[in-house]
Amino acid sequence: MGEKIDARIPTSFFEVLILFLSIKGKINFLQLERFSEKCEQSFRYIFERPFNFLSFNKALTKLHIQGKTAIAFDPSYISKSGKKTSSVGYFWSGCAGRAKWGLEFCGLAVLDLSRHTAFHLYGFQTIDIKEDETLVQFYGNKLLAMKQDIKSISKYIIADAYFSKVTFIEPLNLEGFDVVSRFRDDANLQYIFKCE
Repeated sequence: MGEKIDARIPTSFFEVLILFLSIKGKINFLQLERFSEKCEQSFRYIFERPFNFLSFNKALTKLHIQGKTAIAFDPSYISKSGKKTSSVGYFWSGCAGRAKWGLEFCGLAVLDLSRHTAFHLYGFQTIDIKEDETLVQFYGNKLLAMKQDIKSISKYIIADAYFSKVTFIEPLNLEGFDVVSRFRDDANLQYIFKCE
């Protein structure tokens, strides 16, 4: 995968993945212990160790993509009724057409344009936004933090009309990305004046 990782992590990761796909109902460390040969503490130890999902998913997608690629970016609303969950707040729900109380998960996918399919690349929660940072700037900064990994796949980032803002597009353009989107409904277009 291009970088040195602990040899136990991939086997542990695949074991946990198989267990997640085979266990019905609630999944916790006790359930994982019941359906495997490892103890509960072993699973706790596995989940405490860092794992670079971006590098892992990038290596997997490179095995399957053919031809032209692009990166799709889209945040998704997750309903959450509690008040003690970290980073809970009001986020835009496209289904409801309004901001709702809950969590937000941002997903990146690799689009294989020749095969008309997409592969999940990375996801992150909208969390720890700085006071002087807007939500759109937060998204842009998160993408720029992963710029080397993203650029190794594609320089094209596809996002919906919400991201057609200077604070999102200009920083990405300066780093060599091309953003594909559509204009917002409230876009302030200025036409070139022609004298006749």
